Amino acid sequence: MPTRMPALFVSHGAPTLPFENNASRAFLSELGRTLARPRAILVVSAHWQTRAPRVTTIARPETIHDFYGFPQSLYDVRYPAPGAPVLAETVIGLLNTRDFQARADGTRGLDHGAWSPLMLMFPAADIPTIQLSLQLGQGPHHHFALGRALAPLREQGVLILASGGAVHNLAVWQKDCTAVPAPARRFESWLVDQVEGNNREALLQFRTHPDAAWAHPTDEHLLPLFVAMGAGGQGQTHHRAFLHNGLAMTAFAFTEPGTGFR
Repeated sequence: MPTRMPALFVSHGAPTLPFENNASRAFLSELGRTLARPRAILVVSAHWQTRAPRVTTIARPETIHDFYGFPQSLYDVRYPAPGAPVLAETVIGLLNTRDFQARADGTRGLDHGAWSPLMLMFPAADIPTIQLSLQLGQGPHHHFALGRALAPLREQGVLILASGGAVHNLAVWQKDCTAVPAPARRFESWLVDQVEGNNREALLQFRTHPDAAWAHPTDEHLLPLFVAMGAGGQGQTHHRAFLHNGLAMTAFAFTEPGTGFR
């Protein structure tokens, strides 16, 4: 019988995270070792947005380098995980029973919101992996409902990996800065409190928080959280850290106690 897997939200940081020496890189590497091995992985990344849900069906997804201004070594990175076309069709079916009008995408590969954490969690790149797109204009309630529709996948041994950022403000990004602005600390602390308190309505209304506009000038890096929240159970904090001044690297598991962990 497949192991019931958690729904995870991880903050993926900068594309350079797999090559940095910090606690967040170490956390993701250890997370992969503490999880039960999933049958497959469904990634919801902040870096793929479409008007209606799209699911990758390509058998051999390419590694997408969706950034600029980094050293050539980063563009040479490949994460050659196989796709999972049959699982993708299952995902499309689950979504369309809820009238999401999901469709297949037979060309898109894995963007850095997917491969950056995955190459730390599962460096062998041997677990079938697909991606689901966000709908930027639809907001938290839409993405929570997406997660609800996807929840049955957990019983089939599928890891739902939502990849974004707990705080994501690139306007104040500084490579080696260790000072954390007060709005970042306040919003991240509030986020942890709401997740651990299972205060879903407060989270769905996160834009009412006084620091939300600072912490998230745009929605895309927090929207994956709501997919994980909808797909999983009680929220548990697994990691807290700040990088580069404006990035909170907080990670949550939405699951029943002990589910999907060794």
